[in-house]
This record gives sequence, C-alpha cells and structure tokens, in this order.
Amino acid sequence: MYGEDVLSGDRRRRKTVPEVDAEPDLVVEDADSGFCGAVIGFELGAVVLEDRHGKRRNFPLTPAAFLLDGKAVTLRRPAAQAAPPQRRVTASGSVAVAGVRAQVAKASRIWVEGIHDAALVERIWGDDLRIEGVVVEPLDGIDDLAAAVAGFRPGPARKLGVLVDHLVTGSKESRIVAAVTDPYVMVTGHPYVDVWQAVKPERVGLSKWPVIPPGRPWKEGVCAAVGVREPADMWRRILGSVNSYRDVETPLVNAMERLIDFVTVLDD
Repeated sequence: MYGEDVLSGDRRRRKTVPEVDAEPDLVVEDADSGFCGAVIGFELGAVVLEDRHGKRRNFPLTPAAFLLDGKAVTLRRPAAQAAPPQRRVTASGSVAVAGVRAQVAKASRIWVEGIHDAALVERIWGDDLRIEGVVVEPLDGIDDLAAAVAGFRPGPARKLGVLVDHLVTGSKESRIVAAVTDPYVMVTGHPYVDVWQAVKPERVGLSKWPVIPPGRPWKEGVCAAVGVREPADMWRRILGSVNSYRDVETPLVNAMERLIDFVTVLDD
C-alpha cells in the first residue's frame, strides 16, 4: 500500500567492480576517452599509460575508470614489495654466515712472516678465520722455520699453514721451505719481495711499485722513492687502502685460500 520500505535498503544487487593492480605492461583502456595503453608508471598519484605509438597520458585512479578485456575495473597502485635481503659478503669474497659466533681457537694455525702480513690477512680473511676458529700468528722471519715447525708438532688434528714472502725459484726463501717436509704442514707464498708489494699499487696511488736496488732495505727504499718519511707511515697508507681481496694481487689471494682450506680440513 505504501510502496517499498525505505529503510530496508536497495534490494537490487549492485555490480561489484574488481580492483586490479596496475602492474607494469598491463594494457587497459580509459573508459571515458577510449585511450588504450600499457601501464609504464605513476606520476603525482595518476597512472601513466603509453599506447602503441609511444604516446603517453596520465589518468587518475578513480573507481571503474578503466576497461580490462572490455570489463570495467578499478586500477590501484601495487603495494610496495620489500626488497629481498642482500647477501653480505666478507672482505675475502665469501658469503657471510649470519648469526654464527667465532669459534674457540682450534689447534691448527697459520703462520705469516711478520705483523704487517698478519694485519693484511686479518683485514681480508679475518671474518672467515674467526668462524673457522683458526688463529694467524706472525713470525719474526722464517730463517728458523724448520725448527719452529718441529716445535709446533703438527698432526692430523693440528695442521700448520705457512705464508712466505718472495717464494720464487732460487730464492733464499725457497731453500728454507724445501727443508719442511711434514705432511701436516703446507708452506706456500707469493712472489713479492714484501707483503706491501702484494697490494695493488694503484690502490696506494702509485702507477707501479718502485724498483729498489739489491742491498738496500726494501721498505726504506720504497719510502724514499715515494716521499714518505717512515715505514710506519707508509704502512698505514697501504693498509688503509685495502678493503677486500680485490685490492691485493691474485697470487696472495690464491696462497691464502689454499692455506685456509688446508688447515680447516682435518684428517680423521
């Protein structure tokens, strides 16, 4: 008698317009203008479409403003996706292991010739060695290497790696190393006169390392050639230029990787 109850609401079902993420390359048509193009981005809250001729137009993201495959849709800006966590890489180039504490020092060791060698090894391979529980110890030269090795008493669970400077055929160092024959000891090295020279010269601001005449102390000769007063000052400059394995020459990298592999794989 009185018609429809105005409080009962609209009995007709309203058509639901789906919402669609405006992903790149999605092709839609603007319902009002008929402009058809692919989504290429957003500007000031509007979606940017580009048609097949390269023409671009901006359209507001109003409800039911676009046609997708001939059906009305509401475009929405996609939710920002969290960037995948990046793998952290150590200075040696290996993948850092998260949440792993340094191990208690194992019996195996790596020896290097001096404190500069030890500092450079720590700068590049320190993270790796702490995880493996391997300590690097500096020697005061290798003149008594055979006796030092005997005193260390190497064994299957107590391996020893030794990094030697200037390990080239015919050198004094090569003759000293030849006397070490213990199967649980690996002695390897690089061809450079000093570990300083294993750092790429351009990292230190040099085109090449100076050639120092035989008989003159090498480090002092380098300092004189480049205008640095003291070897300690030059060493700070060198070490400060090293951040990863990329800053040193390949023979040093190869030698250290071999030693780390050797002392961390223990025999049963």
